[in-house]
Amino acid sequence: MEIYKDLSSPASQQFEKLLNSQLSKNKIEEGKIIEGKITKITDKYVFLFIPGLKSEPVIDINEMKMIGMKDKVIEGATVSVLLEKIEDKNGDVVVSAQKAQKIKGWYELEKAYEDNQSINGKITSKCKGGVIVEHIETGSLMFCPGSQISDKPMKSIDHLIGVEQKFAIIKLDKVRGNACVSRRQIVSSHKKEDKAKIIEKFKVGDIIKDAVVKGYSSFGCFFEVNNEIDVLVHLQEISYSRVNHPDEIFNIGEKHDLKVISIDMEKLQIGCSIKQLSPDPFEHISNYETGKPYKVKVVKITDYGCFCELEPGLSTLLHSSEISWTKKNISPKKLFKVGDQIDCVITEIDKDKRRVAISHRLTNENPYTTLENKYPVGSDIDGVVTSANEYALYVKLEDFDIDGFLHSNDLSYSGKPEDELKKHKKGEKLKVRVLEIKKDEQKVRVGLKQLEKDPFDFFKGKKVNDIITVQVVSSDSKGLMVKPEGCDLEFLIKKSQIAVSAADARPSRFVGGERIDSAIAEINFDKRKVNLSIKLLEELQNKEAVDKFSSPLSGKNLPFSSLSEKLDDKKKKETE
Repeated sequence: MEIYKDLSSPASQQFEKLLNSQLSKNKIEEGKIIEGKITKITDKYVFLFIPGLKSEPVIDINEMKMIGMKDKVIEGATVSVLLEKIEDKNGDVVVSAQKAQKIKGWYELEKAYEDNQSINGKITSKCKGGVIVEHIETGSLMFCPGSQISDKPMKSIDHLIGVEQKFAIIKLDKVRGNACVSRRQIVSSHKKEDKAKIIEKFKVGDIIKDAVVKGYSSFGCFFEVNNEIDVLVHLQEISYSRVNHPDEIFNIGEKHDLKVISIDMEKLQIGCSIKQLSPDPFEHISNYETGKPYKVKVVKITDYGCFCELEPGLSTLLHSSEISWTKKNISPKKLFKVGDQIDCVITEIDKDKRRVAISHRLTNENPYTTLENKYPVGSDIDGVVTSANEYALYVKLEDFDIDGFLHSNDLSYSGKPEDELKKHKKGEKLKVRVLEIKKDEQKVRVGLKQLEKDPFDFFKGKKVNDIITVQVVSSDSKGLMVKPEGCDLEFLIKKSQIAVSAADARPSRFVGGERIDSAIAEINFDKRKVNLSIKLLEELQNKEAVDKFSSPLSGKNLPFSSLSEKLDDKKKKETE
């Protein structure tokens, strides 16, 4: 090889000029995308010619297949590649067509994102949290979250896989080279355009015929109009009467006429009203008076009452608590059906709140008043046990639709309440005594033991320290269970009250059946409580013996017996 050292000759100068001009046309820099011309194709490689490089770059044929350019690999064709290294350790040029395609695709995505334009893509596969979307033009892969696939829930997206469609770019991460796209924005934007055209057909004051109830919310009811748009009737525009929730008035699928009262082109919403289609019926409320009965029509039944009409449009609620005097938690569906004409009494008219309250039970006499008039407190009445729980019986009183409350403590004076309760069964006939009637609370309390003589009357005329004879029934570690003679009640004498001497205070001394005397330690007629004590009896007897048989001079002959008296005399003299 000839080396030109002398550049003074015209030939050398011309060669230098040509070389510099050629190099200036092709700025070769690592990390840039450049164009290469295919010069040779083999089974494994594609050879390129790139002006300015000392050797021909080589691309693996599989790389061209991966980026979908297998069909474009022909001699003379131009291919864009990324120049990774001008010369590696082996002296070869390193280029990549795949990386060039990805970088070019990223540039296009950036431009579309900055210009707020949609791109063409297709869903290639599902992944965690969404799907993978391939950019049609460049083959770049992007992520579409599951929430951005459609504007409504979809059971399956299989019909969308592999289909070319529009996507909006919602996020680009230039550092990581990640792109996030949305199909939902495209679908919604098309719907908005279509919805705007539909809304333009309406104007305020239009009457919409046969709109279908589609759904409820806490603030209103949604109607579908002509199978093309949904409109809202606000809660306050449903009825002139007070409505807590639309399901009190409407059922899904019902048809109603609506009046357009507002149109918002920015939010693409149409507001409608039902109540404005008719005059305000509350203007006729002066025709009604509280305390008087009226016929009302049942228009809707709920779990907590019935909605009724005094006249068309003037509705009111008959609450379940105002249906019957005696039946609580009653189901209105068991008594009434839609369209029934029932008698009710108006109990309240509130013009400010536009509310009317009615009662069905007031049309009948209060059975608790009738019961009180016929069977005042203290009267005896026949009844039948209807139900029971762990602490009481419920007794239906004669022909009255009233259940009296019979507590287990009022079953017997002597037996244990829980044992007495087990003796009675449903359907058993009983004669009971009326103990209490609460008309306002709709409660009646009755008793069974009050029909018998009160064994506690045994203690009438007796007082504390009186002595009575009792019979031992049983004994245990707690004491003695005894029954006074002539009384059916049993009482417990505690172990500490058996004897003055602790050694004698043993319940085991008694086997049962013994007759012993005991003193009354405590008696309370209000609480029906009596405490008995053998110890107290011994103390009373000891005191009586001391008082009766002791001498006033007893103890005078004991040493120092007069010492206290002498000391007292000495103190008196000193003070004087």
